[in-house]
Amino acid sequence: MEVENYHSASEDETNMLGRKFAKRLQAGEIVSLSGEIGAGKTEFVKGICEQFGVESIVSSPTFTIINQYFGYDEIGEELTIYHVDLYRVASADDLAEIGFQECMNAENALKLVEWPENAGDIMPMADWEVAIGFDGDSDNKRIITVKRIGN
Repeated sequence: MEVENYHSASEDETNMLGRKFAKRLQAGEIVSLSGEIGAGKTEFVKGICEQFGVESIVSSPTFTIINQYFGYDEIGEELTIYHVDLYRVASADDLAEIGFQECMNAENALKLVEWPENAGDIMPMADWEVAIGFDGDSDNKRIITVKRIGN
């Protein structure tokens, strides 16, 4: 398992690190994102989406739970990106109603999941774990830890 740490001092840097990280991702992979509210998870996701050419406005799916975007992979093939925010999910039944399992099983899609621990046992193993935390006393500084799980 490879682990890398990055430092960010602004939303722009967090976004740039998301774009840089996205170059490693492939369709079918799951990325779990953890961190406190306001840590920068959605800003990191915005960078990932920008790298894949998503033209839609990328926003936190806190109330919709799943946002779907369309971009393109490195060879120009269409790529579906699911941005999932499980912060407000109360039970596995909630996830069944919104098609969470179908989303996670989509082989031709990239799945970016915030608050994955709220899915309990139905959350599949992530390929990548990204943790974003506050760095020191500054509201702007972040530590972003990226772990490759498995292969």
